[in-house]
This record gives sequence, structure tokens and C-alpha cells, in this order.
Amino acid sequence: MLRTGLTLFRKTNSNSFKRTLSSSSNTPISALDVFTNSCYHRIDFKINENSTVQDAVNRFSTFNIGCLAVTNDENKVVGVCSERDYITKVAALRKNSDEVKIKDICIYKPYTIMAKKTDSLNVCMNKMIYKDIRHLLVVDENDKEFIGMISIRDLIKEINARNNDIINRLTDFNMGKGAYFSSE
Repeated sequence: MLRTGLTLFRKTNSNSFKRTLSSSSNTPISALDVFTNSCYHRIDFKINENSTVQDAVNRFSTFNIGCLAVTNDENKVVGVCSERDYITKVAALRKNSDEVKIKDICIYKPYTIMAKKTDSLNVCMNKMIYKDIRHLLVVDENDKEFIGMISIRDLIKEINARNNDIINRLTDFNMGKGAYFSSE
């Protein structure tokens, strides 16, 4: 096999070479890698279970996020509260968001879906799709230490970043700029 830029030449049975396209980066992306590049990495996305739902709505709006990690009085993460929880359990029922507490609407463990920090991007995506959710808590391998949170938007950004190089090269080739062959 001979690799040149994004093109791989594979030796076939008849000793000729077949051209195939390959992404230039084959390094797997973990949930921890996604969290490092996430908007959640730069903000305080935790809220105490005794806070009001209005506090959560203010954070959703201020940080342009859709989910918060819920903590107990010892600051340990015990669940999640999403915009969907607010819409279905407060707004749709016309409850007062200044009176309802986070603990009344959030999803507690063991019903929260989590990603281990070593889970691949595909594993994280499959968990979200299977459970019809948009956020995952990221934990260590033993489900003991809470590390962070990732969203479907974060996963899409990572996929897009990984595919940008090949998209640009194919676009250049299609526009007649020729193919770029590096010497890997």
C-alpha cells in the first residue's frame, strides 16, 4: 500500500494498484477529546438541584446551551436538566419557573446516559441516537469521577473538522485545481 496525501494506492491481486480515497487522519477521537473542544469546557454548566428552574433557563439562554449537569449539596453530579425537561415539565404545564425546583424536573442517575472518557465519537453518537438525547455526561472508566458534558453539536463539529481537509481537496480537484499529493 502506498499513501500519497488523501489517496491510497492498494495493490490488487493482479499486481496493479487501485486508487482509493482516505482521510488524512485516522486517529480515533474520544469523548474526552470532544469535551476538550466543547463549549461546555469553558463554562460552568453545573446547577444545584435546589435552584429554581428559572436559574436553569437563565443559564441556557446566557451560555447558549441546552443542558446542565445537576449537583447535590456536596457538589457531586447526580443528574441532568435539559431544555426539553423545562418545556415538557414546566412550560407546557404553565408552571411558575420561579417556584419549581430543578430536582422536580431533572433526570437522576441511573436514568442518565453517560459516555466513558475513552468512548469513541461513534459510540457517543450511537448512544445519543439510540436514546434520542442531545447531551452526554462524560465520566471516567469506573463511572466514579465526573469529567464533563458533550452535546450532539460538539460531535458534529468534530466530524466536520475531520472531514474538512478531504472536502477541500476534493473541491479543489473538482474545480480543476488538480490533486495534491504529499510525500507521507
